[in-house]
Amino acid sequence: MKALLALIAVAAVSAPAFANQELAAKKNCLACHAVDKKVVGPSYKDVAAKYAKDKGAVAMLATKIQKGGVGTWGQIPMPANAVTPDEAKQLATWVLSIK
Repeated sequence: MKALLALIAVAAVSAPAFANQELAAKKNCLACHAVDKKVVGPSYKDVAAKYAKDKGAVAMLATKIQKGGVGTWGQIPMPANAVTPDEAKQLATWVLSIK
């Protein structure tokens, strides 16, 4: 019984991470970003590390995901993305959870 409860707990914690990686793939985020290496933009691990102690990071990153930006990671601009505010928040939360 304990093993079953542990498995359910792991699935409940893991499911959102997979769902958000799927959302990142669906929204074409992975064309420019990877979890653990720089592609065009920074790796998600680098983003998570940079903003680990920033309490406003989810809102700030969600805005950048929706509106785009330039200058934080160099001069290559990140274009605005066609995501809803909720999707942007989900993606930002997921990125910041990556260790």
